[in-house]
Amino acid sequence: MASDTDRGRKARAERQLREELVIWLTTTSTDGTPQPNPVWFIPDGDDIIVYSHRNAVRNRNIQRNNRISLNFNIDPHDEHVTVITGTAAIDPTIPPPNTSRAYMEKYGEYIPGIDMTPESYAETFSVGLRIIPGKIRD
Repeated sequence: MASDTDRGRKARAERQLREELVIWLTTTSTDGTPQPNPVWFIPDGDDIIVYSHRNAVRNRNIQRNNRISLNFNIDPHDEHVTVITGTAAIDPTIPPPNTSRAYMEKYGEYIPGIDMTPESYAETFSVGLRIIPGKIRD
């Protein structure tokens, strides 16, 4: 049975997954050094989808070691830092970001601000990562 603390963590993480724009995805390099990177994301049921740059080192890191962590930027008025640990995999079945209604609703207005169109963004950020959350802590 889940405790009140566990339910509170889960509720906070679910809210952040709905509302936050950036999450920090940490993979590990070949020498074991943590490599945090801010990424855009969308929840997909219990999973989390990230579209990774086609040349990002994190793609190779995940292929070598699929254990990852995610964390949100901290609110200066909040005492909790939500950290999600889990696994990630490159998932070629994830449709391109410009065809994802949820992704475009969340980030479509920001894509021109990085000098891209939805089509050029989809070509550049063409590696779909499926993250399967495990534990949540704060």
